[in-house]
Amino acid sequence: MFVMRLPAVAMGRIVLLGVLLGGLAARAGDEPAARRVVLLASRDDPDSMRIARHYAEVRGVPAENIIALPLSTAETISWREFVATLWTPLQEELLRRRWLDAIAMDLTDAVGRRKVAVHHHRLAALVVCRGVPLKIDHDGGLYAELRPLTNHPEYRTNAGCVDSELSLLALPNYPINAFVVNPLFQNDHAAAPERGQVVCVSRLDGPTAADAFALVDRAVAAERTGLMGRAYVDLANRDPEGDRWLESAAQSLGDLGFDVAVDRESPTMPASARCDAAAFYFGWYSGQIDGPWALPGFRFAPGAIALHIHSYSAATLRSATAGWVGPLIAHGVTATMGNVFEPYLRLTHRPDVFMRALARGATLGEAALRALPVLSWQAVLIGDPLYRPLAVPLEDQLQDLSPAGPALAGYAVLRRMELLDGPGRADDAEALARAALREMPRLEIGVALAERRRDAGDREGAGQALNFAPLVKSLRPDEWGLARRAAQLLADCDRLNRALEVWRTLLAQPLPLELRLVWLREAATAARLAQDETQAAAWTKESELAEKK
Repeated sequence: MFVMRLPAVAMGRIVLLGVLLGGLAARAGDEPAARRVVLLASRDDPDSMRIARHYAEVRGVPAENIIALPLSTAETISWREFVATLWTPLQEELLRRRWLDAIAMDLTDAVGRRKVAVHHHRLAALVVCRGVPLKIDHDGGLYAELRPLTNHPEYRTNAGCVDSELSLLALPNYPINAFVVNPLFQNDHAAAPERGQVVCVSRLDGPTAADAFALVDRAVAAERTGLMGRAYVDLANRDPEGDRWLESAAQSLGDLGFDVAVDRESPTMPASARCDAAAFYFGWYSGQIDGPWALPGFRFAPGAIALHIHSYSAATLRSATAGWVGPLIAHGVTATMGNVFEPYLRLTHRPDVFMRALARGATLGEAALRALPVLSWQAVLIGDPLYRPLAVPLEDQLQDLSPAGPALAGYAVLRRMELLDGPGRADDAEALARAALREMPRLEIGVALAERRRDAGDREGAGQALNFAPLVKSLRPDEWGLARRAAQLLADCDRLNRALEVWRTLLAQPLPLELRLVWLREAATAARLAQDETQAAAWTKESELAEKK
């Protein structure tokens, strides 16, 4: 069962397994973080090497920071293979290049790892490139009880994520069974010894090599313009604790001014839900990607961050359809997180902690580490660890919207409107919307203004805000739900003929059958209200024929 509680022993009372480091973490001084990034690639995989070189070039990482090892091409390897081909040679290179300041011994532990006394490390991040194995199978021959954790059967395993094990390179010879508590979890003021115990590890990977390259390029592009778009939070009504995390993440996003849509119905969001310009998505609980995120041709907004909480969500990264992490990458996210094996709810990345860290200006890597309760376990982080999605202030975005392009510029306006509402300046928010519509008639702005006017009882004003909607003839898949909302609002305001024009445009799109059936019925109802019986009959007949397919 995924929703498994931690042992009754309080998290604060479980000490970090292993010996606390005696030395202080290396001081980075004024050295840019990029110069302290190490890249790990598969020597015999040309794509892996190209991804490493591309990241180094784009981010200004010295080429000599790339470590290339001969590695298995499989996503899953054994513990013995992991130690022999990955852990040991990587550790030796880090020692040789003085990324780890340590004393190495001639002894090995029960797992076969060389015993090393590490004083500190100086890595800003370890970036693992596609081609490096993803996960390690359970090895019964290496299993040993680790009380009190292994009193609980769900923790009697040493299966885990390669990246999660590598995060403990500075704490070698830790027990591999169950997990190790992360000293940086929810720790906004970690001391140097605590920071020195953990290496920030992130991965550039995905269904194709092109997807891995795009993770880098999208992060850098989004940092130039600042992240723009809407936020979507999908509660599952499955477990109160998980839903509280998501509600808190939604609150943080709202405090930042993002237009947040929260789905509180079970199961996950329907394919018909509005999903335009998705900059953030947090949700649960489905085994396979579904809803609007799985629509053919759907793409997340540039720079988008998405997290779907589910067991085995990252069991493979090589598929564009299996699980969640691979498909999210294929649909254009810039960063995501998942689990390679069963993690149990309280040991997954916490979306609320993650969002609070991002809001304070943390990088992707820093925020993800702060949101993760344990290491040597199942979690994987996908994306550029240096990515800082909220680096550009909203006021700077509004000063010059041209770099974002027309597809995203309207969402900076929406964010400003939301922030104006906070101090009770709704009139100023509406004035901003009207001015923006004159400059760039965009559906997202028109819908926002129309909803405000309708809620205020001004149906005439609501209709006027969307008068231009029938002129919008080109729609991306992520805008289908937005166009439907525009049609609904126009109908609510008795602008029925204009609503029908929007429905005609929407139904001319290459909609999947499931979605087409739902919207044909809605469009036929709108046509009857408009007393266009010919159009109503045509859409009804098309719906009946589609149902028979």
